[in-house]
Amino acid sequence: MKEKTCFFTGHRNIAKNDYEKIYKLTKISILFRIVNNDIKYFKVGGARGFDMIASLIIIELKKEFKDIKLILILPCKNQMNNWCKNDKELYNIVLQNADEIIYISENYTKDCMLKRNDKLIEDSMFCICYLRKTTKMGGTFYTINRAEKQNIKIHNINNII
Repeated sequence: MKEKTCFFTGHRNIAKNDYEKIYKLTKISILFRIVNNDIKYFKVGGARGFDMIASLIIIELKKEFKDIKLILILPCKNQMNNWCKNDKELYNIVLQNADEIIYISENYTKDCMLKRNDKLIEDSMFCICYLRKTTKMGGTFYTINRAEKQNIKIHNINNII
């Protein structure tokens, strides 16, 4: 399964004027992985921003590529409690369209986000990410560094923008 698995990680805050560009580049990268690497399993951490973009693209592409799967690796069941109404609605659409949902923890804990990131990396061959060049800390930075140490092939769409 590892050879057929890709995960996503990226920033939660996406500037409105960058959204379309990030969406298009992410979709192209996903299509490339499906067609050229025969990727079937796409793992997403369920955060706002880039994770939602990736999830929506996978949901869209599942109509054309019937054998791809959206696997959500979520830090806890109540992760979206403090989100705004629109983000909660989007999150619920993603939940309803997931092929598998794995929760790291029942409730929020101080390390459930890092454990979620580690689980995303586990058994993955590829990573599609959105990491700004100036970022030197945070969840996305941590996850990419861990993935690099495990020789996961990383495609940062920010390098194209």
